[in-house]
Amino acid sequence: MRLATWNVNSVRARLDRVLAWIDRSDVDVVALQETKCKDEQFPAQAFADIGYEVAHHGLSQWNGVALVSRVGLEDVSTSFADDVPEFGAPPVREARAIGATCGGVRVWSLYVPNGRGLDDPHYAYKLLWLESLLGAGRGWLARDPGAQVALVGDFNIAPFDEDVWDPAVFEGATHTSAPERAAFRSLVEAGFTDVVRPHAPGPGTYTYWDYTQLRFPKRQGMRIDFVLGSPALAARVSAATIDRAERKGKGASDHAPVVVELDGPAGDAAAAPNG
Repeated sequence: MRLATWNVNSVRARLDRVLAWIDRSDVDVVALQETKCKDEQFPAQAFADIGYEVAHHGLSQWNGVALVSRVGLEDVSTSFADDVPEFGAPPVREARAIGATCGGVRVWSLYVPNGRGLDDPHYAYKLLWLESLLGAGRGWLARDPGAQVALVGDFNIAPFDEDVWDPAVFEGATHTSAPERAAFRSLVEAGFTDVVRPHAPGPGTYTYWDYTQLRFPKRQGMRIDFVLGSPALAARVSAATIDRAERKGKGASDHAPVVVELDGPAGDAAAAPNG
């Protein structure tokens, strides 16, 4: 099974590229983030035409997450916990998570809040959102240590200094702050392994390059997109790649797809009440 995650930065604007990449990469499941559309605007038929089912969660022109699968799409949920925080005025639960069982694996497409600035309310919201995810993840593994769970997507965190092109540039900013890194580390300590890093080590290995200041040709990027696997899932990972080439050319997203190869049977997937 080939599982991928990709922040596409508007699925409608990049539909042709996304469909071509799926065909070329022969992936079974793709988790998309930042789809930037409501459910009724998502081009589901285009994916159906190439043999993929779709589950999408989008409330506006911002955020939005989806799962695209040709190996099943069952028990869809748009909330991993009851205590997922809200944001805005009036407060709403943003479209930042969607989970489904695909080929026996419980896959969550996650678009973690950006944080914006260390003194911004969005930063506190980000940390609360991650705390809720951690609680949910711990619960799933406590109930079923053999659960096949993949937490995948744009985490908007660079866990280590080697995950940014110049740590000094990010001092006093989000994505590299100690609380954010601690939140990411807590997910790993809870049992969710970064399964890509051993196959695509750094430094200089990134998944995101800002559109401004020629960041991509200058190789000035960040590693912020991840596949975190439960112990049972991590044991099945045989290879992983970051498709840097997809960041090239006209109309590219500012993120690259991340692909993981899974060997062996999935067995029974986790299916918690909210996950």
